Amino acid sequence: MPTKSVVVGSAVGLHARPASIISEAAGDLDSEVLIGLPGEEGVDAGSSLLIMTLGAGHGDTVEVSGENQADVEAIAALVAQDLDAD
Repeated sequence: MPTKSVVVGSAVGLHARPASIISEAAGDLDSEVLIGLPGEEGVDAGSSLLIMTLGAGHGDTVEVSGENQADVEAIAALVAQDLDAD
Protein backbone atom coordinates (compact mmCIF):
# COMPACT_ATOMS: atom_id res chain seq x y z
CA MET A 1 0.00 0.00 0.00
CA PRO A 2 1.55 3.32 -1.04
CA THR A 3 2.28 5.60 1.91
CA LYS A 4 3.64 9.12 2.06
CA SER A 5 4.76 11.06 5.14
CA VAL A 6 3.85 14.73 4.98
CA VAL A 7 4.07 17.74 7.30
CA VAL A 8 0.78 19.51 8.04
CA GLY A 9 0.94 22.93 6.39
CA SER A 10 -2.24 24.59 7.66
CA ALA A 11 -1.60 27.10 10.43
CA VAL A 12 -4.57 25.69 12.39
CA GLY A 13 -3.58 22.08 11.75
CA LEU A 14 -6.08 19.57 10.46
CA HIS A 15 -9.07 21.41 11.90
CA ALA A 16 -12.48 22.30 10.45
CA ARG A 17 -11.74 24.12 7.19
CA PRO A 18 -8.65 22.14 6.12
CA ALA A 19 -10.31 18.85 7.13
CA SER A 20 -13.38 19.76 5.08
CA ILE A 21 -11.33 20.58 1.98
CA ILE A 22 -9.33 17.36 2.30
CA SER A 23 -12.39 15.19 2.90
CA GLU A 24 -14.22 16.69 -0.07
CA ALA A 25 -11.25 15.97 -2.34
CA ALA A 26 -10.90 12.43 -0.96
CA GLY A 27 -14.60 11.82 -1.54
CA ASP A 28 -14.12 12.59 -5.23
CA LEU A 29 -11.41 9.92 -5.62
CA ASP A 30 -11.98 6.39 -6.92
CA SER A 31 -10.06 4.78 -4.05
CA GLU A 32 -9.98 5.00 -0.27
CA VAL A 33 -7.25 7.14 1.25
CA LEU A 34 -6.30 7.08 4.94
CA ILE A 35 -4.61 9.75 7.07
CA GLY A 36 -2.98 8.87 10.37
CA LEU A 37 -0.31 9.76 12.86
CA PRO A 38 2.89 7.75 12.47
CA GLY A 39 2.56 4.36 14.14
CA GLU A 40 -1.21 4.62 14.49
CA GLU A 41 -4.07 3.34 12.39
CA GLY A 42 -5.22 5.82 9.77
CA VAL A 43 -8.71 7.28 9.45
CA ASP A 44 -10.82 7.69 6.32
CA ALA A 45 -9.69 10.88 4.56
CA GLY A 46 -13.24 11.22 3.23
CA SER A 47 -14.52 12.14 6.71
CA SER A 48 -13.68 15.61 8.00
CA LEU A 49 -14.79 14.61 11.50
CA LEU A 50 -12.39 11.66 11.58
CA ILE A 51 -9.56 13.84 10.25
CA MET A 52 -10.15 16.34 13.08
CA THR A 53 -10.03 13.55 15.69
CA LEU A 54 -6.36 13.01 14.82
CA GLY A 55 -5.49 16.27 16.55
CA ALA A 56 -2.69 16.92 14.06
CA GLY A 57 -1.36 20.44 14.39
CA HIS A 58 0.72 22.70 12.17
CA GLY A 59 4.14 21.14 11.62
CA ASP A 60 3.08 17.65 12.74
CA THR A 61 3.91 14.73 10.46
CA VAL A 62 1.08 12.50 9.27
CA GLU A 63 1.05 9.49 6.98
CA VAL A 64 -1.22 9.37 3.96
CA SER A 65 -1.85 5.89 2.54
CA GLY A 66 -4.11 4.16 0.08
CA GLU A 67 -4.34 1.71 -2.78
CA ASN A 68 -3.65 4.27 -5.54
CA GLN A 69 -0.34 6.17 -5.57
CA ALA A 70 -1.78 9.16 -7.46
CA ASP A 71 -4.63 9.50 -4.95
CA VAL A 72 -2.19 9.33 -2.03
CA GLU A 73 -0.05 12.03 -3.66
CA ALA A 74 -3.09 14.26 -4.26
CA ILE A 75 -4.26 14.12 -0.64
CA ALA A 76 -0.70 14.47 0.70
CA ALA A 77 -0.29 17.64 -1.39
CA LEU A 78 -3.42 19.10 0.20
CA VAL A 79 -2.24 18.22 3.72
CA ALA A 80 1.03 20.04 3.03
CA GLN A 81 -0.73 23.28 1.98
CA ASP A 82 -1.99 26.02 4.27
CA LEU A 83 -5.65 25.42 3.50
CA ASP A 84 -6.79 28.00 6.03
CA ALA A 85 -5.02 30.90 4.30
CA ASP A 86 -7.17 33.42 2.47
